[in-house]
Amino acid sequence: MTRVDVAIVGSGPNGLAAAVTMARAGLTVEIHEQAPAMGGGLRGEALFDSEVRHDLCAAVHPMAAASAFFRAFDLEARGVRLLQPPIPYAHPLDGGVAAFAYRDLAQTRDRLGPDGQRWYRLMAPLVRHSSGVTDFLLSGQRSLPADPAAPLHLGPRVLGQLLRGNGLRTEAARALLTGVAAHAVGRLPSLPAGAIAMLLGHLAHASGWPLPEGGSHRIAEALADDLTAHGGVVHTGRRITDLAELDAQVIMLDTTPRGLLALAGERLPPRYRRALERFRYGPGAAKADFLVSEPVPWADPEVGRAGTVHIGGTRADILAAENAAARGLATEEPFVLLVDPAVTDPGRAVGGRRPIWAYAHVPNGDTRDPVPLITRRIERYAPGFTDTVVAARGVPASAYESHNPNYPGGDIGAGAITLTQSVFRPTPAWNPYRTPLPGVYLCSASTPPGPSVHGMCGHLAALAALRREFHITAAPRLEPGGGPTPTENSSTPTEEGRRAS
Repeated sequence: MTRVDVAIVGSGPNGLAAAVTMARAGLTVEIHEQAPAMGGGLRGEALFDSEVRHDLCAAVHPMAAASAFFRAFDLEARGVRLLQPPIPYAHPLDGGVAAFAYRDLAQTRDRLGPDGQRWYRLMAPLVRHSSGVTDFLLSGQRSLPADPAAPLHLGPRVLGQLLRGNGLRTEAARALLTGVAAHAVGRLPSLPAGAIAMLLGHLAHASGWPLPEGGSHRIAEALADDLTAHGGVVHTGRRITDLAELDAQVIMLDTTPRGLLALAGERLPPRYRRALERFRYGPGAAKADFLVSEPVPWADPEVGRAGTVHIGGTRADILAAENAAARGLATEEPFVLLVDPAVTDPGRAVGGRRPIWAYAHVPNGDTRDPVPLITRRIERYAPGFTDTVVAARGVPASAYESHNPNYPGGDIGAGAITLTQSVFRPTPAWNPYRTPLPGVYLCSASTPPGPSVHGMCGHLAALAALRREFHITAAPRLEPGGGPTPTENSSTPTEEGRRAS
């Protein structure tokens, strides 16, 4: 094996973001991916029909439209169209009614009845400061925010979600916001879930909750294309079992702490090893993929215009289900996220058949087949759904780790989203990406700012390694055609990378 500057284990969005950043700095980079196809959580596959592709993990990408890394990388300029659904997300309730978050904040206000003005007051300041809010929450949380107004607007709203549901009074509005908070996949209410509710909630009315035309794999392909254009290489079907297999000045691991422990063996200092062993993993996600013959027959047809549907019932129902999963208790009525990609991207439906993507939040390691569980949840709000199903496949939470090692027990967040672990991922450290081993860095969602397809964990880790290991202090340009030339005005991720070093 030829020695390279940087070897990266794992080709998920963070591994690819780290690789692009390093290659753009003029370094030689190789990625090693154990799966037959690169992309990690961005992979797609034709499961039942050779012409219908299913997103195996992530499907909807508000962070790919909003994060500083992807804003600079510019997916649209690379031919990746981020399609906006008619309605970012919807929340059906019993009785054939539903609540909706429209892209237009004023339209959402007008449709939410008595709580409409309260929703508007809640979201409008965040929408006005959207880039600042997003950059603050997707930073390494180790520097002052570029927009000082961002935390000032966020703070009381996050606390309000924790203490009083942000003053929302109607069941529809309370359920609508709580469904967004449930993306934290953990205890509710909580401060981290409140922050996620404010981040994702306001983005619906700002840069949106888009889907990449053709599927999530298009994002991975754009990253890989840029990497190879700058001399990088991606090896698939190449499982690394020990750090000694890699000949590189810097090794970056798009793995969980468990992955680092397995790769490093006894090389890690005992204190750091024990800290990694204490890292907590969250509840699991159980995935169901359906091939259906027609759109989901929602009791309220307007739900069929939503890119994402939250199935959880009332706020009280969601709190009960999420807290049960966090305690390791199985329930027959879990919170479910559903996406019908063809609503936003009609090309995903071929010959009258279309993919349906759905996750249920369940206890970590849950062994139940999610297909009947999720089918019952959908039927409650879309009677007749079962009759449209041509084929289905379920992946229990217990099996998700075999599909992606970064999902222990089905934890798709690569670590529990608790107050402590929201900032101190994976251990308390000023530079959370650097490990005690010389030249070895973590760059996965187990590091700040945590899960979602935003690329920031990999990008910030790469910036920290560039400064410390290669003495490169200026961040490379990420836009199409850019290279190692330093920018005149450092972007938010550049500043974060410098401070994290």
